[in-house]
Amino acid sequence: MLLLSLGLSGVAVAQSSTDLDMANKIRQESFHHSQVMKTLSHLTEVIGPRLTVSPQKYAANEWTAKQFKAWGLSHVHKEAFADFGRGWEFTNATVQEIAPRKMPLRALPKAWSPGTHGTVEGEVMKVSIESVDDLEQYKGKLAGKILLLDDARDYKRSDEPDSQRYSEAELAKLHDFEIPGDSKGRKDWTKRYAKYLKLRKAKAKFFADEGVLATISVSNRSDGILGVSGNGTRKAGDPVGVPALVMMSEHYNELVRDVENKRPVKLRINVAAHFTSDKNLPGYNVIAEIPGHGRHADEIVMLGAHMDSWHTGTGASDNGAGVAVMMEAMRILKAVGARPDRTIRVALWGGEEQGLIGSFAYVKQHFAAYPEPTDPEQKKLPDWLRKPTGKLQFKPEYKRLSAYFNLDNGSGRIRGIYAQENMAVMPIFKQWLKPFHDVGATEVVSGNTGSTDHISFDRVGLPGFQFVQDWLDYFPHVHHTNLDTLDHVSTTDLKQAAAVVAWFAYKAATRPDKLPRKPLMED
Repeated sequence: MLLLSLGLSGVAVAQSSTDLDMANKIRQESFHHSQVMKTLSHLTEVIGPRLTVSPQKYAANEWTAKQFKAWGLSHVHKEAFADFGRGWEFTNATVQEIAPRKMPLRALPKAWSPGTHGTVEGEVMKVSIESVDDLEQYKGKLAGKILLLDDARDYKRSDEPDSQRYSEAELAKLHDFEIPGDSKGRKDWTKRYAKYLKLRKAKAKFFADEGVLATISVSNRSDGILGVSGNGTRKAGDPVGVPALVMMSEHYNELVRDVENKRPVKLRINVAAHFTSDKNLPGYNVIAEIPGHGRHADEIVMLGAHMDSWHTGTGASDNGAGVAVMMEAMRILKAVGARPDRTIRVALWGGEEQGLIGSFAYVKQHFAAYPEPTDPEQKKLPDWLRKPTGKLQFKPEYKRLSAYFNLDNGSGRIRGIYAQENMAVMPIFKQWLKPFHDVGATEVVSGNTGSTDHISFDRVGLPGFQFVQDWLDYFPHVHHTNLDTLDHVSTTDLKQAAAVVAWFAYKAATRPDKLPRKPLMED
């Protein structure tokens, strides 16, 4: 009867009846008594966007901790990562073209850029600045100007559906493993990033000194979508620069054509944005646990997702969805009376969007870290870009972690899991997925997905994994844009994801042994 109720024909004998009973309980709780959308709705439409160390992010820290306590989780607390930067928020941004046409233009400010302190008007000027040396040609020419920083962005009509799920062929393609090349590509990228950091600070100071009214960049999306992130001035003592906006490409392109055709352009801008602190504030991760009850109670299985978001949407898909799923997985395990052998710990990270800062700091404090670099050029880089120096230094909890599971690719349902080149876990994960084949979770992929918080664990040799998810419209429309709102989230997909995550946490926490690890590769 149990197999019939689950629709799980062909489940291997290795899945014990006790395990399948727990799988059934998890499915019933997740599919028929879900609270995942209630959680996500409050996080996004009551609290709102959650830029790290903003008032909204602090409010989200308090609310999620309160929820964990209400559900009966243990050791609920916040852990700080120091001196992230200044808090910042904005409430309004308007851009009005007053010549040669009169019309409103759509633009929003980059995070941590200053406001205009009222309405300003100025002529538009296009500049081309690729290096610090390019600044000198504009000295004495920019006062009272509004600068266009980019070339026009060509419009490309979409030849694919707005929202997509993996086809069978695409799922099969995920199993093709690409052997990495040498490290030259990463070294070149690091050099370019270091050059970008230097130029960014130089431009901020130069524009302010020259009396620029504002800068405008072109959105990296079409069809009126605004892709907006940060201005890079969050640290106290960094040059603040001038108000920096991102404009929808269709409006931006018109301005570029006007300037190129010698038609004088004048804009009226009002940006209500401000720093909420004068000094650097700590960011926080929110931590909670279901204690282990067996002989391995001091060992740990971790779940995690980043709670910070960008500011122009409400952070529903990136990554309120992941947070709601991880919270729901913990609620489900409590609701079904799970008594895991190992402790199951959940972490809601801060600072992911600025370089995995919250999870990196947590791993450094609890598990392992490389020595601080002595090379001045390396010290200028953010932690996530630095080359490991010296031997890895281990903390007491390093040997106690069995696995870390992450969710951060939107609200699409889980189709499987990336094994992160850990071949030894692949047959284990394949077995664990079988009770969820009928809801689409089937694949164990040997490779890795893009960088998110599981990388903080993997880089020090800990088993860190990200789930394979259907993309829906995550990258075409939602990721880091003003469309990252609740309307783009799939309720049924989140229910499925919460059930799979709860099941993986339970299986990892009741397995006789910790999950196998890859060899630790050190220079």
